[in-house]
Amino acid sequence: MNGPLQAVKVTDLVYWVGAGDWALRDFHGYTTSRGSTYNAYLVLADKVTLIDTVKAPFMEQMRARIASIIDPAKIQYIVSNHSELDHSGGLPQAMEWFKPEKIFASTMGQKALVDHFHFEPATITPVKDGETLSLGNMTLTFIETRMLHWPDSMFSYLAEDELLFSQDGFGMHLASEQRFADEVDPCILDFEAAKYYANIIMLYSPIVLKTLDKVQKMNLPISIIAPDHGPIYRRKEDIGRILEQYSRWGHQKKQNKAVIVYDTMWGSTAKMAGVISEGLLAGGVKDIKVMPMHGSNRSDVATEVLEAAGLVVGSPTINNQMFPTLADVLCYLKGLKPQNLVGGVFGSYGWSGEGAKDIAGILAEMKVDLVGDPINIKYVPDQAALQQCREFGIRIAEKIKTVI
Repeated sequence: MNGPLQAVKVTDLVYWVGAGDWALRDFHGYTTSRGSTYNAYLVLADKVTLIDTVKAPFMEQMRARIASIIDPAKIQYIVSNHSELDHSGGLPQAMEWFKPEKIFASTMGQKALVDHFHFEPATITPVKDGETLSLGNMTLTFIETRMLHWPDSMFSYLAEDELLFSQDGFGMHLASEQRFADEVDPCILDFEAAKYYANIIMLYSPIVLKTLDKVQKMNLPISIIAPDHGPIYRRKEDIGRILEQYSRWGHQKKQNKAVIVYDTMWGSTAKMAGVISEGLLAGGVKDIKVMPMHGSNRSDVATEVLEAAGLVVGSPTINNQMFPTLADVLCYLKGLKPQNLVGGVFGSYGWSGEGAKDIAGILAEMKVDLVGDPINIKYVPDQAALQQCREFGIRIAEKIKTVI
């Protein structure tokens, strides 16, 4: 069948039939500067099966790709690995268009889809962890991955192709005409995989480790990993790399790196940030990211914090509290629960000085190991105050050496 949009062959009987979202620039407050993909997969087994759908506005793309290889009316099963609307939003339309015999989801997925779309419960057939589904000449095994990253999440494993459909696991927000990881610049892959993990998965790091262990104990040979966002992994070395990254990030292993996050009103806090960075460098920190929040996004901060051992935060005081941009980024980071961090707090003020104290309280709640009390300078720091900032950076660097 011919048409402008084509399915992409993954194996002899599996095709990518998803959609590219080149315009996406924000995903739940996470900047997606390279857009995203919504991946769906068609399994041309005896029972033709669609693995996930796409975000509702992209359903015509998906249908056109399916139609490039088969009559869409031949789809008999739909599997919903994850009920979040960027993957299930097209499900009601798919049901109307394709009229499948059955729709499968995890037990929690059934509940989520019923709540999302007000289906009758019998519309969705729940499957249990470890349950298999015969597609005639092929077999799917369902692996529950609850809270990676929603309660309904599951993987589906196609035994004959050693193919793991991993829903949001091992994904990234990257719109590309290249469907496979080995076709994409490795630097882009590493960056976008880390950014995705930091902003979507980091909170669930303990569950990541349990899931990796669970899949390993199942002794499933995996030749392909097909996530719901980003490229497909089909080379042994690429699969090994993303699994190693998830293990490292799941353990929250740290590098000799520190992130300084701050904002400034009249330049005083900025001066302090610059000198603290000099102190960190003098103390032996090899990688230092200085991130002024008037020019940085919270999701970029989370990405840098992922493998950083140090987090140093500074703010002026405004209206008896921290600067709003710092409140924003700290709220975001607190929710992601980064672990194993050494930290420090600094700030400037004119009247009362609560900003730095507020930040210290939040970092303590995040279980950041704070080095000393906040450095809080009134108005403009003089040379003695800046020397204090430099020494503060050196002390933080010394503490970082003990945790990497």
